[in-house]
Amino acid sequence: MLDHSARRRLAGLAVAGALIAAVATPAAPAAAEESQVSLGVYFGDTTIAAGSAGKIDSPILFASSTVMVHDLTVRYDFTSLAGKATVTPESDFNFCSTPEPNVLVCTDPFEVELYEGGFGGSYSVVIAPTKDAKDGDEGTVKVSLSATGYSPVTHEARVRIGEGVDLAAGPSTKRSGKPGSTFTVPLRIGNPGNTVVEGAVAVFHNDYGIQPAKQYSNCTYEGTFLRACHFDRPLEPRTSYVATLAYRIAKDSFAPGSHYGEILWLTPAEFEDYEAYVTRRGATFGKPGTGGRLWLDEAGPSLAARTFQADTEPDNNWSHLSVTVTGKNSTDLEAIGAEISGAQGDEVEAVVGFRNNGPATLDNGRSGSSVTNLAVEVPNGTSAVRVPENCFPVRGENDWGAPGEPGGRTYRCYTSWFIKAGDEEALTFGFRIDKVIPDATGEVKVNVPCHCDGGFYADLKPANDVAKLVVNPSGGQGGDGGSDDGGELPITGANTALIAGVGAVLLAAGAAGFLLARRRRTHFTA
Repeated sequence: MLDHSARRRLAGLAVAGALIAAVATPAAPAAAEESQVSLGVYFGDTTIAAGSAGKIDSPILFASSTVMVHDLTVRYDFTSLAGKATVTPESDFNFCSTPEPNVLVCTDPFEVELYEGGFGGSYSVVIAPTKDAKDGDEGTVKVSLSATGYSPVTHEARVRIGEGVDLAAGPSTKRSGKPGSTFTVPLRIGNPGNTVVEGAVAVFHNDYGIQPAKQYSNCTYEGTFLRACHFDRPLEPRTSYVATLAYRIAKDSFAPGSHYGEILWLTPAEFEDYEAYVTRRGATFGKPGTGGRLWLDEAGPSLAARTFQADTEPDNNWSHLSVTVTGKNSTDLEAIGAEISGAQGDEVEAVVGFRNNGPATLDNGRSGSSVTNLAVEVPNGTSAVRVPENCFPVRGENDWGAPGEPGGRTYRCYTSWFIKAGDEEALTFGFRIDKVIPDATGEVKVNVPCHCDGGFYADLKPANDVAKLVVNPSGGQGGDGGSDDGGELPITGANTALIAGVGAVLLAAGAAGFLLARRRRTHFTA
């Protein structure tokens, strides 16, 4: 049995991780030789406040194919920031040294695994202004990644020094209602400091079930998701402001249940840094809304910020929303089997999976766990030769093989964490026909019990949880090597799932560069 972190990382259909992996690195064969593997590094732009303690950040490290490397080295060159900012290790455990002025080199003495999705949180540094730094100063930090036997790569990030201000988010909010009902939430922001804040941006990470009931021209949207709202009104010292947001609980919300949301407040300069990161990772803040403008306290004329500004107290920038979904609204997950035909020795593909017949959408994005657990039983006379990476051969209750390992007779598969009502999810297996046995039959089972996170055990129609996987059905072609059902099972919800996954990217990005005192290792998978 795999532990929770391994399952989350290896769930091949986890959308946010797949999205990042697709844009972070060039495609490479799964079994690439070391000489063909390229390393990659990204470090975000950042704005820090003059006279502050600075900010903690870390590079995102990845490779074009999963590989174990030795003597992994991260080099920070901040020569262009000399006299303006320093870059120092966040802790004594980063194995760092300063071989020359304005250069920091951190070399890991242990073997390190790099992979397509990448990870952050290691080799963290503190970027802090010098005592002589002033508002308007800027420069770059060049972050290089190298390892024994691999060509080094470098990414250059912008560092700006700005005026220190303090944005303070409002209190958390609780609401409740049935699927399809509407509610309003106060969007509060305060300036407890002594300096005028020249505008602010609210970034939202809401679950799928919390949907905007109205659009605004100064907010951006992607599908049913509210992403950000931009306010250019100056926020006066020791003053609070409020706007009212209209939301709707999605009609296809699972009930009874819960939805959650977070709001992160940033200065315009910090949002520029944030948006550059999100764009680089393949996500987007969407497009402006089609309605009127959302105002903070009936705002006056627009004023442009005169300087860079950075928040000196980022821990109070977050606000939270929790919504209790009342009533009853479950769903029906249906297993989808396949029929394949071939001659002895042929290798053929079978596309199996499951469908969400509705009426409820399933969303496990908060935990990253599978919406259901799938089992695939290989028919007699057939061998599994190509297996999806999120499927594992099962030899006993606590005896599981490696992900994607061929040769098993029964497989357990983890699925994505989100499936909209009406959508399907597909898995492609490659089978070799060792012996032609007419009507050789295996099974595809959905909602399989599992002592693990996730899963779905409130199915409205358990009778369709099992489907047949038939090799050489009676009356078939018997040697064409093709699939009798005409090809691939469509994944009709792919676009919706990708859009949902972007929220996880935004949330991870928002937490990464703006928390001073919290250090964590973040795997960019769902």
